[in-house]
Amino acid sequence: MGRQMTEMLKGTLEGIVLALLTGKPAYGYEITTLLREQGFSEIAEGTVYALLVRIEQKGLVDVEKRPSEKGPPRKVYSLNSQGEKELDEFWNTWSFLSERLEQLRKDGK
Repeated sequence: MGRQMTEMLKGTLEGIVLALLTGKPAYGYEITTLLREQGFSEIAEGTVYALLVRIEQKGLVDVEKRPSEKGPPRKVYSLNSQGEKELDEFWNTWSFLSERLEQLRKDGK
């Protein structure tokens, strides 16, 4: 992954993870797997876990400890109402930016 892609992901990864949690609670490794299935193959697990700590501290998710077949209980994250509001704001911002960027690209041709 190039430097530019890495920098852009830093600003959008929180919204991407919140979107993944819409309607489907998940634990850290599961979220990493979902990201990789969506084509974000270069994202390190450590990056995801650090992000999960941040969104938990911001109150955007509810956390439930569930038993694991292997090892200690897993922290399962689910989007709460504050997280839904944050995700709505992310999508509004994304729409605004993508429309402006697309216009700039068209104007440049």
